[in-house]
Amino acid sequence: MISLREATGKKHKIAESIVFNQRMVKGELSTNEYLSYLTQQYYIFQELERVHNTNEFLVRLNNIKQDIEELGTIDKILKSTASYVNYLSTLNSDSIAAHIYLNYLALVYGGQMIKQKVPGSGKMYEFVNSQEAINSIRKIQKDEWANEVNIGFDYLINIYDELQNCIR
Repeated sequence: MISLREATGKKHKIAESIVFNQRMVKGELSTNEYLSYLTQQYYIFQELERVHNTNEFLVRLNNIKQDIEELGTIDKILKSTASYVNYLSTLNSDSIAAHIYLNYLALVYGGQMIKQKVPGSGKMYEFVNSQEAINSIRKIQKDEWANEVNIGFDYLINIYDELQNCIR
C-alpha cells in the first residue's frame, strides 16, 4: 500500500501553490485578509474540537480566538468553510482523525514558518509541546486515511480560493 504522505502529496502541492497561501507564506497578507483566514480556521477547529476529544497538546481554539481578538473581531464564515464544517460534522471518529492529521500537522510544521510572516503574535501556531502534538497524531495515523485527507485538501483549496477571490 502507498504511504499516506505519497497518496496525498499531489493535493498537498496544489494547496501550497494556491495564491492566497503563497501570499501568506511570503508575508503579503493585510491584517484584514489574515483575520478572515483566522476566522475560517476558528470555525474549522471549533468543529474538529467539538467532534474529536482533542488532547491538551493539540487544542487550538483558544489560541485562534486570542489571535482574532488581537487583530479585530470574528469575520463571516465563507461558503467554502461552511461546507467543510458541515462535512466534518457528518464524520465518524476514524474519519475525523484524518482531518485532525491534516489540519493540526499543517500548523505544527508549515505554521512555524508562517508565524513569522503574519500580522499579530501567531498564537495559533504555538504548541505547549510540539513534539507531543506530533506524536499524538503519528500514534493513530493510518495510510488508509489517504482518501479522507485528500477530501480535506479539496475543502482547504476551495477555502484558499474563496479567500483570494474575496480580496479582488
